Amino acid sequence: MNAADIIKDIKNRKYKPLYLLHGEEPYFIDLVSDHIEHKLLSEAEKGFNQTVLYGKDTDIMTVLNASKRYPMMADYQVVLVKEAQDMKWGNDDADKKGMNPLLSYLENPLASTILVFCYKYGKFDKRKKTYKAIEKNGLIFESASLYDSKIPAWVEGFIAEKGYKINQQASLMLAEYLGNDLSKISNELEKLMLNVQAGQEITLKHIHDNIGISKEYNVFELQTALAKKDAFKANQIINYFEANPKANPIVLVLGNLNNYFSKVLTYHYVRDKSPQNLARELGVSPYFIKDYEQAARNYNYGKTMQIISYLREYDLKSKGVDSNTDHGGLMRELVFKILH
Repeated sequence: MNAADIIKDIKNRKYKPLYLLHGEEPYFIDLVSDHIEHKLLSEAEKGFNQTVLYGKDTDIMTVLNASKRYPMMADYQVVLVKEAQDMKWGNDDADKKGMNPLLSYLENPLASTILVFCYKYGKFDKRKKTYKAIEKNGLIFESASLYDSKIPAWVEGFIAEKGYKINQQASLMLAEYLGNDLSKISNELEKLMLNVQAGQEITLKHIHDNIGISKEYNVFELQTALAKKDAFKANQIINYFEANPKANPIVLVLGNLNNYFSKVLTYHYVRDKSPQNLARELGVSPYFIKDYEQAARNYNYGKTMQIISYLREYDLKSKGVDSNTDHGGLMRELVFKILH
C-alpha cells in the first residue's frame, strides 16, 4: 500500500491496531501520521483518547501504558510515537527470552487502540521480532525516497490533486532547483498556488516570480552557459549569485553542477545515444538531451572527470577546508577551471 491507500482506508474507518511507518523519505510518513493525528478522531474525542509521544523523550513502558488504556466516550484511542527511531526498542536477547513487554503487546494488541510508530530517515530492521509482530497484526508502510528522475512526475501529480496544472518545463525546473526534498517542494508549491488562480497552468514565469529563481540568473542558466563555454554569461551569473547569496547558496549551486556534470559523464559512457535511451539513462526529459549533447562535445570524458573532481574540491573549500576565500571568489575560481 502507498500513503494514499492508507489514508483512503482511514477515511473509510478501516483501521489497524498497529502501524509502522518507516523509511528514508519523511514526507510520506508525515502525510499519513498527520492525517491520523488530525482526522481520525473528532476534536471532542481527542482530549481523552489521543496521546502523542516523541521517541527521544519516551520509553517502552510509557508507550505501553498509553496503549493499554481503553477509550473514553469513543470507539478508539490513538497513540502516536513520533521520531520513533530515537526510542530504545529493547534488545534481541530480551526478545529471545520473552522478556520484551513491547513485543508481548505487539503480538496481542488491544483492538480499541491504534498505535502508530513513525520511524524516519531509515528502514526498521526486518529481522527483529517486533517488525514481524507488527507485520502480522498491523500494517507496515515503507516510505522510499524518489529517484531524481521521478520528481517532476510527482510534482505534476501533487499539483493535479490540488486542481492545478503545471507545464513540463516548470516541473523540471522545480525538480532541479529544489532537489528531492519532497517536504520542501510541497511547501514551495503550496505557497506558489496561493498566487495562481485555481485551474490555471503553472508556468516558468510563475516559478520565477514566486519561488525566487531569477529568469536570467539561475543555476540552470549557469549550466547552459558552461555547456556552451560562454565565459561572459557564466561570470555574469556568478556575479549575480555573489550579490544574492541567500537566494543562491553555494551548496545548492555546487550540488546542481555536480548532478549536471555527472549526467554529462553518463552521456559519455552510454553507447546507444538515441534520444529515448539517453533520456532513460540520464533520468531526464528528452527535452533536455540537446543540452547534454552540447556539453559532451565541449567537455570530453577526461575533462568531465576533472570537472567533477573540481566540484568535490570546491565543496570542501566552501566548508572552510584549506581555504579562507569567500564563496563568490570560490565560484569564480571554479568556473575559470571548468572553462579552461
